[in-house]
Amino acid sequence: MPQPHPPFAEKEQQLISDLLLLPGPQERLAALMERTHRHHLPQACKSPERRIPGCVSGVWVEISPQPDGTHLFTCDADSPLVKGLAAALCDLFSHCPTAEILSATVTLWQATQLQQTLSPTRLAGLAALRQRLAHLAAAAASPPSVISSAPQE
Repeated sequence: MPQPHPPFAEKEQQLISDLLLLPGPQERLAALMERTHRHHLPQACKSPERRIPGCVSGVWVEISPQPDGTHLFTCDADSPLVKGLAAALCDLFSHCPTAEILSATVTLWQATQLQQTLSPTRLAGLAALRQRLAHLAAAAASPPSVISSAPQE
């Protein structure tokens, strides 16, 4: 029987602990950039519907609902740094149920002192990505006729 995936808070705390072993923000950013091996979207998937508005660099995300009621997120970005940051969020929220995705609070950037290192526009882009992940999870949990990857205005 497969092991259940850890909850968001446990995954986030483990990532924070791992990153805090590194001496400073630049090393932590480099470590996040190294974690992007699973994240690649084919060019055909880099559509306007999958692009995250509010990100200066191109960032795209795709959701794959799983049979156990959780979701798998895959992302890609034009910038290696942004891809590393986006991949961290996608990995944290992957294999979480919709309710957990909607209610979780991300503390990663503050807890690792990356919030002081990242520009306000980059932080705004990460907030936009966080909102999109929640929207996609909620839409995937809705009846198929309601699913849309674009946020509702």
